[in-house]
Amino acid sequence: MPGRQSRRSVLATIAALPLTGALSACGGGGGDTRSGGTSSTGRTVSSRTGRKTRITFWSALRGSQEVVDAFNRGHDTIQVDFQQIPGGAQGGYAKLSNAARAGNAPDIATLEYPQVPGFAIDGVCRDITDLVGDGLRAKLLPQALGLTTFEKRVFSVPLDVEPMVLHYRTDLFERYGLTVPRTWDDFEDAARTVRDKSDDRRMALFPTDGDNHVAAYAWQAGAQWFDTAGGAWNVSLADAPTRRVAAYWQRLTDEDLVFMNAVESRHSDVQIGNGLVLSRFSGAWDAGAQMKARPGQKGQWAIAPSPQWDPADPGVGTHGGSTFAVTRDCADPEAAMEFIEWQISHPDALRARLSSGASSQYPAAPDLVDVGRKAFDRSYYGGQDIYTLFEQEAHKIRPGWVWGPRMTATGRIMKDGLARASGGQGSILGAIRAAQEGTMPDLKALGLSTTQRST
Repeated sequence: MPGRQSRRSVLATIAALPLTGALSACGGGGGDTRSGGTSSTGRTVSSRTGRKTRITFWSALRGSQEVVDAFNRGHDTIQVDFQQIPGGAQGGYAKLSNAARAGNAPDIATLEYPQVPGFAIDGVCRDITDLVGDGLRAKLLPQALGLTTFEKRVFSVPLDVEPMVLHYRTDLFERYGLTVPRTWDDFEDAARTVRDKSDDRRMALFPTDGDNHVAAYAWQAGAQWFDTAGGAWNVSLADAPTRRVAAYWQRLTDEDLVFMNAVESRHSDVQIGNGLVLSRFSGAWDAGAQMKARPGQKGQWAIAPSPQWDPADPGVGTHGGSTFAVTRDCADPEAAMEFIEWQISHPDALRARLSSGASSQYPAAPDLVDVGRKAFDRSYYGGQDIYTLFEQEAHKIRPGWVWGPRMTATGRIMKDGLARASGGQGSILGAIRAAQEGTMPDLKALGLSTTQRST
């Protein structure tokens, strides 16, 4: 029955499950950690006598090796062994899942926000609630920590949080007499102007591989795709705010006001490189990516807040961002958390990461914003202080958003539907509804109690 408690109703219900395996690895809930020794995986276990601890860390994030090197230089009792892994579901995430099944997952793994619930349910992520003290909580933007907290239980620690912003071509805005749109109505008006004045340019791209874009747009509008009220996973991808978003972008695509194709493609690269799109929506991180990808467009781009549905009630969703989870196989959770806290909050950690190349990631720890601001070369964006903008937008992230337990599968179904819609077979809303229907069997196969709101 919908809403009935099952063996895995919500993350809080299974909080003890990862610890069952972890306790054996940790020697009875930390006994080995206190007395010293070696875990079953061969890792040196720390002790109160100062014995050296080695912890393992997997990440696909650029600059991680530099961060690890900086940490190891400054610490004696904890040393980190780092392994760079591929990004994406078929790369690093598959490797992590396989390692966890074999009982030899790394102590710390990097997870993007949408992946946290799934790895928690699968027992890969340890419940670290008791290890996240008041001091660490105070260092983090509440909206960021909220995205890794389920039923008041914390399963990973945020590194960055990426409010969706508007990247736009200042030279082309000037050519077509456009001002930065404050509302989505303004954006649509600007899109009509561009279409009417240009045969080959369009205001923006609606990405057929943009399931995370759709999520950010819906999140901004007040959608709640998943929640865990009443002890069940309640699923409603096609709720009223999402239908509003879908209808909006459907109108823009139907009336040829925007392009509709994959953003992760050569096609999109040509559109941006040749100045065929006047604006892009993505997370704060993409400012640095744009600099590296298109150095020849220096001085042509600026960044602005995303348009709002209601300027009196401003809000944004996020697009991107990473977190660090302690796995169930970790033999020394306290040591792992010490490295995580240093990595997400110490200025030297961010400086080390930035030494690997330009980056515009927005730190989840606000005290590091100035570090990022000082390191960022403003000249590409005409001297604009983009970090002040990101800071303003980060505080607009709507609280309460919950990612679902199987977002990779949910996103794959949505992308398939969006691709069909771009060819005239179906619609944006149809793709979203198909994603919801395709999500339910996965949740039930996990033994999760579920409800579904069809709209």
